[in-house]
Amino acid sequence: MKIAVIGTGYVGLVTGTCFAESGNDVICVDVDREKIDLLRSGKVPIYEPGLEELIKRNVEEERIKFTTSLDEAVKASLLVFVCVGTPSRADGSPDMKYVLAAAAEIGRAIDGYRVVVMKSTVPVGTADKVRATIRSATDQEFDVVSNPEFLKEGAAIDDFQKPDRVVIGTSDVRCAAIMKELYAPFVRTGKPILVMDNRSAELTKYAANALLASRISFMNEVANLAELVGADVNEVRQGIGSDARIGHAFLFPGIGFGGSCFPKDVDALGHTAREHGYDFKMLTATNDVNRLQKRVLFEKARAHFKSDLVGRKLAIWGLAFKPKTDDMREAPSIELVNALLEAGAKVRAFDPVARESAKKVFGDSIEYGKKQYDVLEGAEALFVVTEWNEFRRPDFERMKKLMARPLIFDGRNVYDPRRTAALGFEYFGMGVRGPAPAAKQE
Repeated sequence: MKIAVIGTGYVGLVTGTCFAESGNDVICVDVDREKIDLLRSGKVPIYEPGLEELIKRNVEEERIKFTTSLDEAVKASLLVFVCVGTPSRADGSPDMKYVLAAAAEIGRAIDGYRVVVMKSTVPVGTADKVRATIRSATDQEFDVVSNPEFLKEGAAIDDFQKPDRVVIGTSDVRCAAIMKELYAPFVRTGKPILVMDNRSAELTKYAANALLASRISFMNEVANLAELVGADVNEVRQGIGSDARIGHAFLFPGIGFGGSCFPKDVDALGHTAREHGYDFKMLTATNDVNRLQKRVLFEKARAHFKSDLVGRKLAIWGLAFKPKTDDMREAPSIELVNALLEAGAKVRAFDPVARESAKKVFGDSIEYGKKQYDVLEGAEALFVVTEWNEFRRPDFERMKKLMARPLIFDGRNVYDPRRTAALGFEYFGMGVRGPAPAAKQE
């Protein structure tokens, strides 16, 4: 099929590349000429495992190309995917200016029947607004389909090519048939293609992310309670996760969720509820817990050092909001680093891929290590913030030699408290119970 993808951000690039990989002809559009030139040269402006290799292959095989001309892309395509950003406003509502601007431009460009597919995460009722915007600019026949994405950063290629389900929002039989044909190569194992109305599809996206975010906040509350009552959250997690009705996914406690989806989508769904006069209390609680959770590790450190953090050298492993991405949006590391700096500490941090993204957030206020052990020299504590695989089995003896004191604040429960204590470390995790610390605070 002939496909246009408007927007070359995270969702747009993954969508366009995966469709090209399955044999379609794809044109990706962006107003940022510098980004388009970068993509044409075979380079990718974001980090996502496997994406750069796929783009290079499909560029070479001429199944995907990049342009700044939306008019050119729309005129050459049957399907037009809208993958532009919907950033949050101060009140939690998504800013729809990019979506509606793209819709208006699509309306001016179409010269025959087109299927306009909303891939951007948008509030309920957006398909109607997009339809009205396009109609105001053209007399041509078109349809608007809601097709939310369910991609995890760090595993987006696999998620797209092997989806749990494909959600298609349309009331038009012809549209549904076209979309089913498009997605058929990705659901050969029998995963469902769910066809529903536009508004149900739009709500499905927000509801899914809000529920996952709620599970994280709930488990973080359980972890905090576990510390108070002397329980171990890892044992609790196994106990409740073994219930088939619950499962183990998204029950790992930590220092809060971040990224481009959960915070924004929880806010947006809450805003939609308020617009309709409904007080969605669980969403409010989910966000409140998450906001407080991002300070837990700092509060543990402040209590341990008796509020004396001025001048202390502190190391951080992991800055991105999760492993396998360089995304710093709403990352828990931001709250932690800013709190440590405000308390007068000196921070040195390492992240395998997010160094440049982090520099845009922190500038020169912290030091950046080129290797994970670089930041440990003379450090009075290590904070583990992102659970990258290379942090899971470190050289603890080397760490002890480099650090001024063997002290770990583990925001992701990467290490076993008993093992770290046996190796001579003081260890503070999230809701875990361990033996008495091996070293003593001076």
